[in-house]
Amino acid sequence: MRFGESHIPECCGGFLNDYILSVLLGIIEGLTEFLPVSSTAHLRIAEGFFHISLEDGYWKMYTIVIQLGSILALFVYFRDRIMRLIATFPYGEEGDKTVMTNPLSLTLIAFVVTAIPAFLLSKVIGKNLENLTVIGASLLIGGFVMGAVDWISSAPGRTKTWSMDEMTLPQAIWIGACQILSAVFPGTSRSMSTIAGGQLARMSRSAALEFSFFLSIPTMVVATSYDLLKSLIPGKAGSIAASSIDMHGWIVLAIGFAVSFVVAFFSVRWFMGWVDRRGLLHFAGYRILLGIIVLISTSTP
Repeated sequence: MRFGESHIPECCGGFLNDYILSVLLGIIEGLTEFLPVSSTAHLRIAEGFFHISLEDGYWKMYTIVIQLGSILALFVYFRDRIMRLIATFPYGEEGDKTVMTNPLSLTLIAFVVTAIPAFLLSKVIGKNLENLTVIGASLLIGGFVMGAVDWISSAPGRTKTWSMDEMTLPQAIWIGACQILSAVFPGTSRSMSTIAGGQLARMSRSAALEFSFFLSIPTMVVATSYDLLKSLIPGKAGSIAASSIDMHGWIVLAIGFAVSFVVAFFSVRWFMGWVDRRGLLHFAGYRILLGIIVLISTSTP
């Protein structure tokens, strides 16, 4: 199957070919995957705008591939930090950690806390993924929650954990539980739920953000790998055989992957600096505005 003419958006006058479309979608994924604004919401909105069929097996695979590009960006950005954590496991660089308090262990524990309920609720998650009303409501409610949490957390003396290395087991379990919301309600945003969860657990913005990034690595690797395998199962609804993709299709996939990787890398680097200086209120306002627009558009005949 070829990702071809049936996917060219009429609103763009027909001049937007598959390669340009792939660049645009890669930019959207790379920009929104790790910002607290929901990449799922933005990709669903883009699907509607570009007239992309949600039942298209190639398109389902494409969204998975560009997510993999974003994940790779995290590995590259945090490569030195990851290698130090692995090299000093379990005692840590200061020698004051145990197997149960090392940041790597806490990341995996938080992931398990998320993964088990998310797997059990997979049917509910599947029903909501394409529901723009749920997405709009999640954007709106999440914007208010994130803004309120960020404002409350900025109060003097409230923060107790200033770096990811100081995290405790209860904090990791709590953040993992918060991440479940993003799986069940698309539009919530994985980073929003984990950052807000960390702030509620009295972590600083930067500590909550770094742990959010680390937690997203196993979460996204497992989730996207599972989705990729499902998309390649012969005869399964919405699946596609790799052998049926022609050279044109592979090039479109490669463009989306590469663009998503580059944009996500610089997005993460920028966001790490922004959060410490300016907080999250701007993102909360953006979510509220976008949520209102989505809800109005879904209620309009």
